[in-house]
Parts: sequence; structure tokens; C-alpha cells
Amino acid sequence: MKPEQIYQGLKDLADKLGIVVSEHRLSKERLKVKSGLCKIRGQYVMIIDKQLPVYKKCTILAACLNDMPHDAIFVIPAVRDFLARYRKSIISIQHPAEAADGTAHIGM
Repeated sequence: MKPEQIYQGLKDLADKLGIVVSEHRLSKERLKVKSGLCKIRGQYVMIIDKQLPVYKKCTILAACLNDMPHDAIFVIPAVRDFLARYRKSIISIQHPAEAADGTAHIGM
């Protein structure tokens, strides 16, 4: 699937989970703002920088959705594969010696 189709599938999953995906030009703000999940008046909102490449938007949204309970929700197989690959790539980046609190320390 094309990245745009994966992104749409991820947005559809977010919608099924009750998460609103909203794109904004974050670079125009005076404060340094990054894409991420927040809760506004009880509603989860995933704010994504509109100027990011589609693949980066997919990885940001996948990071959010991998932490949500979505196993019982139908997801297009290519999107589910993307989520699984993204989760595995994050796990493989972690240093073998993880701290007791679950945080990983990545050495340079």
C-alpha cells in the first residue's frame, strides 16, 4: 500500500478508538511544538504537524495507536502489518540493559 493509504487506515483506526486526528502547521507557532496525543475537554486529540512527510505522520500515529487496545478492532491487514513492524523497530532500538523503571538508555 502507498503511505497515503496507510496513513488513512491509521486515521480510521484512531477514529474507531475515539481519537480525533487533527493536522496543523506547528512551525508557525512561537513555541516549539511537536506532534503528539493530548486530551482536550475529555476528548483524545492527536495533533500532527501538517508539514511532515506522510511516512513520518504514519510513524507518529502508529506510536500512539500501538499503546491503545486495538486488537479487537478490524484493521486493514497492511495497516496492522505497519503497526507490527513499527512496534518491532522501536523494540529493536532499545538498549539491552533496560532500567528498572522500564526506560531504555541508548548510548551513542
